[in-house]
Amino acid sequence: MNIMGKTILITGTNRGLGKALVEEALRRGARQVYAGTRVPIQHSDTRVTPLTLDITNAAQIQEVAEQVTSLDILINNASISLSENLSDRAALEEHLAVIFFGTYDMTQAFLPLLTRSRGAIVNILSVAALAALPVMPSYSLAKAATFNLTQSLRALLAGQGVNVHAVLPGPIDTEMSQSLDIPKASPESVARAIFDGVEKGTEEIFPDSMSESLAESWRSGAVKELERQNATFVVAEGSQAAG
Repeated sequence: MNIMGKTILITGTNRGLGKALVEEALRRGARQVYAGTRVPIQHSDTRVTPLTLDITNAAQIQEVAEQVTSLDILINNASISLSENLSDRAALEEHLAVIFFGTYDMTQAFLPLLTRSRGAIVNILSVAALAALPVMPSYSLAKAATFNLTQSLRALLAGQGVNVHAVLPGPIDTEMSQSLDIPKASPESVARAIFDGVEKGTEEIFPDSMSESLAESWRSGAVKELERQNATFVVAEGSQAAG
């Protein structure tokens, strides 16, 4: 899918990777970019439409769904990372509300438009979805659940022509990871790699040097092969289950 001329909706665009994704979409010639944040941020480029969007608020999702009349790419980027441990159920519920249910609800709201355009869903996950980061257990759990959701959507929507991408980055140099004393990729380089992967139709996008080291073994590994086998159980009528 070429980004040129496409309409894209991105959540969590107030800073970090979300902000970089907006700029990269514009650089590649997107026709229109809907930039969703809890508090809208104005942009100098007239192709950007700021949206008031808290993805845990069903009413706001519905309002945005009524405002957006066409869509080619939905990028579920909004996320949180709280200091927590597995004894803190409230923190786990908040992570699930934003990362998992936010992605689920946004996908369900915009699936009719994406089906019409034969578009793409891009879920920004983390390598923590593949192997939990013990110091961020609730974040890891929510990302893992969303990865499973991504795999299910991919199989269920294949018959409707909707591509579903999982982005699995390592640490990115944002506020969320500032306490981690490890090498981090820049948001700008990660955004470029994400759109490169979308344009190539890559199912799992490993957008930085740390995650890219996993790419070859992942794509030829047992888990990916099991995903392919499981997808064969989806009958044509089963694709309606995602609608």
